[in-house]
Amino acid sequence: MRRRSLLIAVPAGMVTLAACGDDKDDSSKASDSASPSTPQESAAPSPKIVDGPLPAITAGTKFDEKPTVAKGSGDPSKDLAVKTVIAGNGTTVVENDYIQANYLGQIWATAKVFDNSYDRKTPLLIQLSQGRIIDGWRYALTGKKTGSRVQMAVPPTWGYGEQGEPQAGIKGTDTLVFVVDIQETFNTKSSAKGTEVAQDNTDLPKVGTNTDGKAPSLDIPKSDPPKKLVANYVIEGDGDEVSAENTVLVQYKGLQWDTGKEFDSTYANKQLVSFPLQKVVKGWSQGLTGKKVGSRVLIVIPPDLGYGDNPPQGSGIAKGATLVFSVDILAKM
Repeated sequence: MRRRSLLIAVPAGMVTLAACGDDKDDSSKASDSASPSTPQESAAPSPKIVDGPLPAITAGTKFDEKPTVAKGSGDPSKDLAVKTVIAGNGTTVVENDYIQANYLGQIWATAKVFDNSYDRKTPLLIQLSQGRIIDGWRYALTGKKTGSRVQMAVPPTWGYGEQGEPQAGIKGTDTLVFVVDIQETFNTKSSAKGTEVAQDNTDLPKVGTNTDGKAPSLDIPKSDPPKKLVANYVIEGDGDEVSAENTVLVQYKGLQWDTGKEFDSTYANKQLVSFPLQKVVKGWSQGLTGKKVGSRVLIVIPPDLGYGDNPPQGSGIAKGATLVFSVDILAKM
């Protein structure tokens, strides 16, 4: 059984354990409208994928430009219609990867746009796995390459089902049209990428700088731990800075300072983790705020910014423990 992440925190100093990569909070929802990350529970069979019909993209025809899409003509296919409008030459997307993408969604019969990320200027960050995203996206985007624009027409079976999504005006009979610009894809081999930063302070842990997706070394000195939060670059990326309101996608490992014992790791769990910084222990939210996407960060968290005298039950973390993390910031939303 996969271990559960120890990072998610709730108010009033209490902690809760949330499964790595399958916490069903609202962090992946970009708005109150129907995004593809709010699927109905589905046991639908695999769809037959066909070339069309698909309505024309009449404006915004470049990659990552907000598209305008015509109303569907006639009846849509009862199968999943998928077309690669722009073929990228980047990394191939694999099922269960996380993707970062801009998208627009509208109803076939009316051309009513019910959601789009372009106006928010915030790409969606979501895992292409069953239960995390509508099945139409999962089947249509698997095997595509980053840098691609993909258009799809999703029948209810692989969308929101017979229930539809009433708050967005989607009926249970509506076929949905999406245009998706795939920017990036991430998996357990993903790593920080940037410029190495000197680690000169011998009183602080030293973190390995490998970028092959394997867990970096994390060597803790025999000196006493610092009393204040430490958040230093090991590798400095060149992406946007993370804000306190962001959701981040990370690779990480965590050790106790006193024992050097590892208590949590995405590398060991073989599962990336995505979470809002507002829901993690204070040492993480403060330590990652202001850091750049693409970076590897050493975080040393004193007890008052970690779990204090109330560590999660069964975590193996001692009361009053100082915690040491290596964190790769892969993406943010």
